[in-house]
Amino acid sequence: MSDDLPDPTDGGAAHRGSAGLTLLAAALGFFVLTLDTQVVTVAMPVIGTELNGDITALQWVVSGYTLMLAALLLSAGALSDRIGASKAFAIGLAAFTVASAACSVAPELGVLVGARFLQGAAGALVLPASLALVRQAYPTAAARARAVAAWTAVGGAAMAAGPLVGGLLTSTLGWRSVFYVNLPIGLVALIALIRGPRSIPRPTPFDLPGQLSATLALAAITYAVIEGSVAALAAFCVVSAVFVIVERRSAHPMVSPRLVRRPAVAVPTATGLALNFAFYGAVFLLALYFEQVRGLSALETGLMFLPMTALITMVNLLSGRLTTRYGPRLPMALGQAVLVGGVCGLLALQHDTPRVVQAAVLLPFGLGAGLAVPALTAALLESVDADRAGLAAGLLNAGRQFGGALGVALFGSLAGGAVVTGLHTGALVAATVLVATTIATLVFVRPRMTAQAPQDEPFARSGVPGSGAGADRPG
Repeated sequence: MSDDLPDPTDGGAAHRGSAGLTLLAAALGFFVLTLDTQVVTVAMPVIGTELNGDITALQWVVSGYTLMLAALLLSAGALSDRIGASKAFAIGLAAFTVASAACSVAPELGVLVGARFLQGAAGALVLPASLALVRQAYPTAAARARAVAAWTAVGGAAMAAGPLVGGLLTSTLGWRSVFYVNLPIGLVALIALIRGPRSIPRPTPFDLPGQLSATLALAAITYAVIEGSVAALAAFCVVSAVFVIVERRSAHPMVSPRLVRRPAVAVPTATGLALNFAFYGAVFLLALYFEQVRGLSALETGLMFLPMTALITMVNLLSGRLTTRYGPRLPMALGQAVLVGGVCGLLALQHDTPRVVQAAVLLPFGLGAGLAVPALTAALLESVDADRAGLAAGLLNAGRQFGGALGVALFGSLAGGAVVTGLHTGALVAATVLVATTIATLVFVRPRMTAQAPQDEPFARSGVPGSGAGADRPG
């Protein structure tokens, strides 16, 4: 669908209906991707018990998904442009649904990990294409802002409900049901998409050497952390050097070296990585702590996480107001400081810690992440021109996804067979990283908003952890 199509808000009922179906499809795609990250984390301890998997295998079940999402998100927007957003969304969501079915019937952990890799690769195509579809369906800025607000709210609802849904499904129907739930949602989204208009492909450059080297580099460092492999660490260094050389010499680099060298871009990206590193690393081990150490059921574990995830969604709105009034530096720094407090609170968790203390430790995670993520996204978009916003947002969200994968890998590796010890050690590492990014925020981020972020990218202010905003281009 091209940008010169009639505005669905001003046209007839047919246009409004078509736009509504497109928005429904896009929102359901975002919903199922966000829900999947939450429900699977709660089901991890039960999966490990039933499939005889140790903590290393469980790390790959979680990290395999986020690793592929991070690696492929960098160029997924360009691929969506090349083949058209509607086709990219349909292919990605169909593949995600099939991969979910494969997860649900996996007879062993090796098959489950492989299917999770496929889910991540498919999700990387769905996420940017869903946003491109919304942009095409609502050509005017005002209508699009309302549509993207609905899209973001759906992701927030998935984030808040995910732990409870995962716990409820795992406790009543078994862990395989957390993957079954993706099938009907994916099917409804595809049916809605069929009724909408087709996107027009555009000849967008695609940096294949950059994509391959980036994927190999991220896979190597994740493998090195999880498996403790020196060879993988060496491979990461070599492939990373190749990636830098390739991007410097490419006429159409996937990641512009000049963009990455700018502190106004590098600091928000590093902050997003650090936040997800601490958040998802801690959540991974907390799920094991609640179920394996404290003996809670999957449903009780989901209820423990519910106040934290609900707080993220509510605080996102407060962060937006603070950013508008005071600029992004205050909520960014404050959010990180609060999250440092939450991470340090993990040191209080022992084998006999009262339930009320366990619940209290989680609240700073929701408050800190909810404050910092929308602000750092706004800071990044303020620092680039409108025609670079898609690239910058893609870089940011790829960094955040990789931070989550690395957090799960490192926290899990530190735990070994001692979950409480791993939580304490991981907390110290995460706190150190967050203190460093907080200092960088105070030094390099502007105290005030000097210009509004481009009105065509309102979705990039979404504060839902794990959400992507790298595909603001029409497909």
